[in-house]
Amino acid sequence: MNNSLRIKSINLILFASLLSGCAMIPDYSRPAYEGSADWARVPGYEKPLGEKISSGLGWREFFSSPELAAVIETALNNNKDIKTATLNIEEARALFRIRRADLLPSIRATGEGNFSEESDESFLPGQSHKTEIYDAYVGITSYEIDLFGKIRSRNEAAINEYLSIKENYAVVRNALIGETANAYLQLLADQKLLLLTQKTLVTQKRAHDILVQNLEKGVGTEQDVARTATAMETAQVNLHQYARLVAQDKNALFLLMGVGQDTQSLSETTLDDIKLTENLSPGLPSDILLARPDIRQAEYGLLARNADIGAARAAFFPSVTLTGSLGFASSDLGNLFSNGATGAWSFLPRLTIPIFEDGRAEANLDVAEIRKEKAIINYEKAIQTAFREVSDELAAKATLDKQLQSQRRLVAAAQKVYNISKARYDSGIDNFLSVLDAQRELYSAQQNEIHIERQHLINLVYLYKVLGGGDVQ
Repeated sequence: MNNSLRIKSINLILFASLLSGCAMIPDYSRPAYEGSADWARVPGYEKPLGEKISSGLGWREFFSSPELAAVIETALNNNKDIKTATLNIEEARALFRIRRADLLPSIRATGEGNFSEESDESFLPGQSHKTEIYDAYVGITSYEIDLFGKIRSRNEAAINEYLSIKENYAVVRNALIGETANAYLQLLADQKLLLLTQKTLVTQKRAHDILVQNLEKGVGTEQDVARTATAMETAQVNLHQYARLVAQDKNALFLLMGVGQDTQSLSETTLDDIKLTENLSPGLPSDILLARPDIRQAEYGLLARNADIGAARAAFFPSVTLTGSLGFASSDLGNLFSNGATGAWSFLPRLTIPIFEDGRAEANLDVAEIRKEKAIINYEKAIQTAFREVSDELAAKATLDKQLQSQRRLVAAAQKVYNISKARYDSGIDNFLSVLDAQRELYSAQQNEIHIERQHLINLVYLYKVLGGGDVQ
């Protein structure tokens, strides 16, 4: 659009607004939602997961294990990010109150005393002329009459900014709940892996010692001893690795909890003891528009930018500012409010008409409209991100359940192979190589089972989170 057409469009907007008396804020319509109408179309997802809707499920109900709930509660009470988000809400509320105060005139009472002393040759030598004047006024200072909605537009922008920041608190809160649960489950998984490795190392060391003794008696081979030593050292390497990971997991968890390094504050529990709500129902894809705080945050931001356009449009119109006062003046402080005082009043209306500002108002309107377009893009991106996240977790849910079941059957089969191999070796039917291979396969299968078990639980946590995270109380 060239400059002449742009100016004509602005003039038409202003003229139409004058005739209709409407507010300068454009009519708001929510951007169209694009996405699948049913989660069943998501690859890997098979029909509803259950009857419990995530948006109506509080986090304490979802995290039914008391140990995990206690860790999350501590994080919500002490985490520094959640405290910063809380202060951001208080700041936004105060800013909104400032904007709202502009809608009403500010009435102030002032009092002052004026003392002066002059020397004059007409007075007696050594004397001077002193003057004392006392004033007391009540008045309105620079109150702008909101004829064209500029202040109301700014007020609406401020309240939507406040609501957006309030939703950001819910975003931070839900993220903190998810990350704290993830860190705690990672700690429990690594502790389980550490315990498994310790047991495996004990078994392998016992086997290694037996083979060394047999070799000294002339029974067995150096190859068997070397192989058991390799398996034993491999477990020793894993033991150091998991011990390091457990220590680092605790550091990460304590940081999220916002407390000092106090291991005693963590309850004694295992990964197998953790219980989460399994039968979550995602509802319809359109439900995420109401359930996800990040989408609500983006829409409030869009509403704020829409209100900014109203304020920018109102800047094309004249502004009327009123200043007035009523009070008394007296040369005697004791008579300031008596009949001897002199009454005084003033009234100063001011009309300001924008005539030539070198395109400032047009540029401000352009900026407001561009920011609204950016807010629309952010809103649409929030919806697309939410749809992708929910789809990913639903697909993972459908596959992880089956994967965990298969892995547990694999562990049971590997355990049976190991038991048979050891029995055959003890009976002298097979050599120790078959036992060593069976033990290695069993250890690997058990490790994978723990990894998948953790992924299964984390998937439930993140599915709850991406579906809205339940209440924000």
